[in-house]
Amino acid sequence: MSSYGVLLALLGAILISGAHGANILGVFSCPAPSHLIIEMSMAKVLAENGHNVTVVTTLQPVVTHKNIKVILVPMTKEQQEGLNKMMASVMQTDNSDTGTAFLRMRSQLKIMFDKNREVMEDQRVKDLYENKDNKFDLVMLGYFLNNFQLAIAQKLKVPVVIASSTFQWGVFDSMTANPADIAYVPAMGVNFNKGPIDLKQRFSNFISTLFEKLFVYLIEKDNAEVYYDLYGNDPDMPTYDELNRNVSLVLFNSHGISEGPIRPNVPGVIEVGGIQVKDTPDPLPQAMSEFLNNATDGAILLSLGSNIQGKYLNPETVQKMFKVLSKLKQRVIWKWEDVDNTPGKSANILYSKWLPQDDILAHPKIVLFINHAGRGGITESQYHGKPMLSLPVFGDQPGNADKMVSDGFGLSMSLLALEEKPFRDNVIELLENPKYTQKVKAFSELFRDRPLTARQTVLYWTEYVLRHHGAPHLQSPLLRLSFVEAHNIDVYAVILVALVVILFINKIALQLLYRKLTGKSKKNTNAKKTN
Repeated sequence: MSSYGVLLALLGAILISGAHGANILGVFSCPAPSHLIIEMSMAKVLAENGHNVTVVTTLQPVVTHKNIKVILVPMTKEQQEGLNKMMASVMQTDNSDTGTAFLRMRSQLKIMFDKNREVMEDQRVKDLYENKDNKFDLVMLGYFLNNFQLAIAQKLKVPVVIASSTFQWGVFDSMTANPADIAYVPAMGVNFNKGPIDLKQRFSNFISTLFEKLFVYLIEKDNAEVYYDLYGNDPDMPTYDELNRNVSLVLFNSHGISEGPIRPNVPGVIEVGGIQVKDTPDPLPQAMSEFLNNATDGAILLSLGSNIQGKYLNPETVQKMFKVLSKLKQRVIWKWEDVDNTPGKSANILYSKWLPQDDILAHPKIVLFINHAGRGGITESQYHGKPMLSLPVFGDQPGNADKMVSDGFGLSMSLLALEEKPFRDNVIELLENPKYTQKVKAFSELFRDRPLTARQTVLYWTEYVLRHHGAPHLQSPLLRLSFVEAHNIDVYAVILVALVVILFINKIALQLLYRKLTGKSKKNTNAKKTN
């Protein structure tokens, strides 16, 4: 075959592949940019490989593709103000106590929960399943305490894959039935120290697990109420419990083999940690690129994520940070939303309202990442081998920070209680002591060493679900068992009854034997007396 023929054959194969692309609906309605980046990164992989993706979201996505159609259900002005007030409140609250933080988080996140419900009531979203001309093959649901949104997959009668920006924890149990032995599997926010897991650690994990289970129970209760309120009158819809059992698999933003914790996973638990990291970094904006390229002593990236804006911080805390950073010989890129009202002017500091974080961390001049211990930032820093100073605030951040420190990748301190000298000492320690960089660079090699990349894994397993019509064979049998069956209570009851019956029979047998023996003895005695 000529080279021209080969070219035509390849072109035909590409066109055929594209023509058979699936129609995938992504529901990514949590109004948190960090979550949306992870979810859209998964959707983009599918779009790049010939699938047609429609995404429902409440925020304008940063990650996108020509094969992705966006249905935007934006936050209203009132909702955004409410979210801002909630975040400002969180910034003034000590969330270091895992137990109380769990229960407080439920009320703090109510505005997000309500927005998820509003999205499902939007007529454009309803049209996706009410209009029979719309054909979908699979739903990808961005998860953030929104189980009731699984209903849209039931309406469309298609399989559902969960896209999670977090790791596996108790809130996913109703969907995966993943085993978790609390003797060595930590609850969310708990970090076991290196070495043997002692009694103190296991006891602390036991208490935290109880709070986690209470939190999950309350979240499930909230979801069930909304589900029945929205879909309870539809006889074709399953019960809420059954709804949770119809998940094909969950894509987690984690990599347990390298990150830990080591735990048993059912086949439906798929880890794609680092999915948002690009294979090749995009070019940085010119001013930022020049700023970094001319950083002869290295540079620091300071970003507290998308939710923790500068205006929420205590002004005194901001000034303490500025005084330390402005005196360093390293250059600093500081994420700051109000560029017209910055913490101060310094030749070594570049403020930016928005940052291409992954691309910046990939730059060889970056020597330290100051962050809020968000899951995405920690992952990107680990991938690129950059040491960290974490300033956690709420949610999973304290636990993420503790684990990062335990792994030897950096240091952590409270943002709410930040003081100038400890902040300076920690920054200097991380800049001058090479052990943190060495540790995280060694981990980076381990984190990247996989049979499939994160992107390849998302594509393979999503298409696997499509090929096998939901792949129900991946699901744990535990999902189909009742509470009694799942905990073998009926088996123990049978054993207990059998033991009681055996003991009763033995008792009767011993009594009969005793009577027979004592009766014979009495006869012998009477016979002797007669003689």
